[in-house]
Amino acid sequence: MAKPIVAVVGRPNVGKSTFFNKIVGKRISIVDDAPGVTRDRIYADAEWCGKKFTLIDTGGLDPKSDDVFQKVIEEQANIAMEMADVIVMLVDAKSGIALADEILAKKLRNANKPVVLIVNKLDKFNVEDTYEFYQLGLGEPYPLSCEQSKGIGDVLDVITSYFKDISDDEDKNGLKIAVVGRPNVGKSSIINRMLGEKRVVVSNVEGTTRDSVFIPFKYNRKMYQLVDTAGLRRSRSVENVSVEGYSVLRTMSAIEKADVVLIVFDGSQPLTEQDIRIAGYVHEAGKPSVVVVNKVDIMETKKEQVKEKLMDELSYMDYLQAVFISAKEGTRLGDIMPAVLKVYENASKRITTGLLNDVLQDAILNFEPPARNGKKVKLSYITQAETNPPTFVIFANDAKLINFSYERYLENKFREKIDFSGTPIKIIFKSREEK
Repeated sequence: MAKPIVAVVGRPNVGKSTFFNKIVGKRISIVDDAPGVTRDRIYADAEWCGKKFTLIDTGGLDPKSDDVFQKVIEEQANIAMEMADVIVMLVDAKSGIALADEILAKKLRNANKPVVLIVNKLDKFNVEDTYEFYQLGLGEPYPLSCEQSKGIGDVLDVITSYFKDISDDEDKNGLKIAVVGRPNVGKSSIINRMLGEKRVVVSNVEGTTRDSVFIPFKYNRKMYQLVDTAGLRRSRSVENVSVEGYSVLRTMSAIEKADVVLIVFDGSQPLTEQDIRIAGYVHEAGKPSVVVVNKVDIMETKKEQVKEKLMDELSYMDYLQAVFISAKEGTRLGDIMPAVLKVYENASKRITTGLLNDVLQDAILNFEPPARNGKKVKLSYITQAETNPPTFVIFANDAKLINFSYERYLENKFREKIDFSGTPIKIIFKSREEK
C-alpha cells in the first residue's frame, strides 16, 4: 500500500522544520531562527499509531521577501502541495496573522485537499489564542507547542484521520511497474517496445520525460500499469531547479507507489554515481526490482563481466535480478515481465513460522551471535510481520547487543534457504520485554 504524502507549509520561521523533526524523530531539517533556512523540500518517512506516511518539509513562503531563492522556494512548495494527500499549514501564535498567511490560506482554500491548520508556539497552551486564526477560513485551528511537545499527538490524530487505504477498486489495473533511471538510458523506448506502440516521447535530449506517465497494458490476459518517469539528474547539472525538482518528486512518488521497479542502466557505458544513487532510492523504499541493462547491441563488455560489475558496485543489492536487453533491436524484451512477476512473488511470500525458526536455529548452531560487553546474546524466536518487503521480527534477550555484521549473516542464511531474489528483506530485533 502506498504511503500518503503530507506536506508542511507556511511562512518563514513558524516552526515547520521543528515540527518536521519532532514527527520524523530525527534532526533532518535544519532548525534556525533565521527565516528561509529550508530552501528545498526535505522528505522522510514517519508513522503514527500504525499509520505510515511520507512527510515533506518546505521552505518558508514570503511574497514580500527579497531573497533571490524565493521563487524557487515557492515553486518547490507548490510541487509539494500538488503531490500531497494532506496539507499542514503552520502559523505563529505569537505574531498573529500575517499577509503571507492570508495569501497562502487563499491558495489552500482552492486546493480541494484536506488542510490541517496548526497554531504553533503556544507556550502557555491557551486555546483561546487560536481563535483569531478562524479568519483564515481553513476550519478549526489546532493548538501546538512544538518546542514543548504539547499537542503533537492531537494534531497527528487529525492528520492521519484523513488517510484512506487503497481499495481493491483503485488497484483494478493490476501491478504498478515503475521504470526509473538517469536520462537517456532508454526508459521510454523500453516501454514503447513492451506496449508494441509509441505511447511516450523518445528523444536523445536528456530530460525529455519531465512527468510520470501511467500506462495500462495487458500481459497474459491480466492488466498491469507501466509508469514512465522523468530521468533523475545530478543537481549540479540542473538548469531549471523548479522544473527538475518537480521531476524528482514525481519519480520518488512513482517509486513509492510502485509494486515493482525496473531500474534501467545503459550497458554501453560504465555505471555512474547517479545510477548507484537511483538504485539506492529503490532499495531504501523496500521495493522489489529488476535491473534492466539496455543497449546490449552496442555493449562491448561481456554480460558476465557486466553482471559481476553490477554486483560489486551495487553490493547493498546483492539480491538483484538483471536482464539484458536492447530496446532498439527488440532483443530479449520478453525476459522483463517474467522477471517482474518473479520478484513480486518473492516480495509477497509468507513463510511458515516453523520454517523460519528452523533456519534461525541452524544459523545459530553454525555461528552464535558474538557477545558484547561480556554479555551473551540469546535469540529465541522469529516470526514474519509483513510482506512487500518481507519483514521478520527476531526476539532476543537484548536487541541492542546485535551488531550489523550478524544481522547480515542471518539475512544471507535466510536467502540461502528461501528464494528472496529481487527483493530486499528486513530483519527487526526486539528484546523479549518489548511489546
